[in-house]
Amino acid sequence: MSFSETTRARAREIIARYPADRSRSALLPLLHLVQSEEGYVSPAGVEFCAEVLGLNKAQVGAVATFYTMYKRKPTGDYLVSVCTNTMCDVLGGQKVYDTLAEHLGVGHEETTADGKITLEHAECLAACDYGPVMTVNYDFFDNVEPQAALDVVEELRAGGRPMPTRGARLCTLKEMAVQLAGFADERDGAVADGGPGEPSLRGLRLAEQHGVSVPGFDPKTPIRSKAEADRAAAEAKAKAEAAKPAPAPEPAKAVEPARPEAATGSTAPDVKAPDAKSPQVRTAETRQPDARTAVPDAPGTKMPVDGPAPAPRDARAAEAAGVAANPPAGDGKPAGDAAGAQERNLKEAESGTGADGADPADASGTGVRK
Repeated sequence: MSFSETTRARAREIIARYPADRSRSALLPLLHLVQSEEGYVSPAGVEFCAEVLGLNKAQVGAVATFYTMYKRKPTGDYLVSVCTNTMCDVLGGQKVYDTLAEHLGVGHEETTADGKITLEHAECLAACDYGPVMTVNYDFFDNVEPQAALDVVEELRAGGRPMPTRGARLCTLKEMAVQLAGFADERDGAVADGGPGEPSLRGLRLAEQHGVSVPGFDPKTPIRSKAEADRAAAEAKAKAEAAKPAPAPEPAKAVEPARPEAATGSTAPDVKAPDAKSPQVRTAETRQPDARTAVPDAPGTKMPVDGPAPAPRDARAAEAAGVAANPPAGDGKPAGDAAGAQERNLKEAESGTGADGADPADASGTGVRK
């Protein structure tokens, strides 16, 4: 499939949002973008994303198959998702799903014959306080009952767009994919519809009732732009630096007297003891010491020993007995198996005789060669 010039222009805009050496970060919105044109992420969509990002198709396909929001087969105009997870299931979510499946004549991730509705059950829609919940193209219908769900899908099939309980007005899955790719909903007043649900506001109501608030927080404080916020942060940092008292001069450090060589008789340079080094460095220095390696008689030095720690005598005896009882494995034989039977079978096969000297081809078992 050849994607439209609009899609290609939007793809270039998406990629430009990311640093030049991090362009593969644009893959997620690009997958939504190709889904907005085809209604799903097709093999052509995978190839398009790989082409514009300089990836291979396997890398793109691995991401597209990981996230459930990317559909791998044609999807209807309206994706109806019913939560059947624990909370919603207890409240009747499974009954809602079963009612819709029977009425529409489709199952999970199947689309009605008119191409309008694709039904799916969802593990969680993150709205447990509104359960059971159903979404249409990711917009919520809360506290839904079987009959209410039927009314919603019938209105959709008739060309209507029922108003979600929360959020903006409904749009098709392709229109929603454009928004998920990072582009605004261009319909007049679309994002001004809807509002928060009462359960979402419950915490604010309780805080207002009991006088709970964040210290120093003014809800009327205007939201600053990023440039203004960066400038204010730089000014605050400069003031904090200026307010710091001048650092007091450090007291003179006492000079440690040199240790006489006669204490140990060693001329080794004063280096850090190996105990403070990594195990790899200690091992390397033990096997191949050089002029900078501390010698055994350097003060405070413990030289590592290249070998296993000594084991108790009974432990060594048990280990030796175990080794003797389990000879090393040969090719194709588990550890500890005797090779005698296998060698005997191979010799018999080469000589053309069985264990009793009979010809293996003699089905009568008489041992007489025919």
